Amino acid sequence: MAQAEAQTANSIRSRLRAYYELTKPGITGYVMVTAGVSAFVASRGQVGLTLAMNTIAGTGIATAGALTLNQFVEREVDTVMHRTQGRPLPTGRVSPMEALGFGSALLLGGLVFVALTLGALPAAITAASGLMYHGVYTPLKTRSYVATLAGAIPGALPMLIGWSAVTGSIDLGGLALFAIGYFWQLPHVLGLAWILREDYARVGFRLLPPGGARSIGTQMVASIAVLIPISWAPTFLGFTALPYAVGATVIGGAFLATALKALQEMSDKNAREVFVASLLYHPLLLFLMIFDTLRLLMIGD
Repeated sequence: MAQAEAQTANSIRSRLRAYYELTKPGITGYVMVTAGVSAFVASRGQVGLTLAMNTIAGTGIATAGALTLNQFVEREVDTVMHRTQGRPLPTGRVSPMEALGFGSALLLGGLVFVALTLGALPAAITAASGLMYHGVYTPLKTRSYVATLAGAIPGALPMLIGWSAVTGSIDLGGLALFAIGYFWQLPHVLGLAWILREDYARVGFRLLPPGGARSIGTQMVASIAVLIPISWAPTFLGFTALPYAVGATVIGGAFLATALKALQEMSDKNAREVFVASLLYHPLLLFLMIFDTLRLLMIGD
């Protein structure tokens, strides 16, 4: 009896773990952070706890649904690529129909939650993100490098969800944070796509631009060169001050240095350095935003 109960408990835990993996919790969690930080900066550090939690939760639920549906749509592709063969659908831990139902419930539930707690505009942006992800980015992945450029849009829209949840509008501040999120993603994705180029080639993904290694390095450098002055926008708009701008310039310069190195030689090592730098850059930038927003709030008080 005890053994049977233990097996049942293990089976339940395994199933729950599989569903959890479907949501890509690392990505979902970070999207929740970006939406929350955006709301915090938009409110100049005075966002209410309920609004903040609703923003983070609603964005997270909808994002988890969209990412689950992505695994449903690409379940056959995932069986071919080495890095995705261990996901719940290729391994049979979750059936396709279960993933479809789970993902749909999360996405629709997230949209309803955002609409009821945050309003029509954040809900519309959330819906647009899902539509862009599944209707444009996913089908373009096997057709054109435009997929990379298009895919950065839904990746940056959570910043606008958080911003509009506080302001009820899309203004220059929200667009600035969106632009930061957009241009940050380009070298991030290009670095990863180069590292995984053989895996992507197996399934026909065209996430790298034509023109070879030189073109990839050039686009990495160009994206970060645009990103650095855009990162100053919160200061120009009065949401942050000089400490943030200086910090943004320093970490932006370090990020750019890795891209320049990759431009000189597009190797796996250099591409990985760009990718790792991207993983450090954006969280640090968000931290600087929070720090300077709080600093200004305390000075104002």
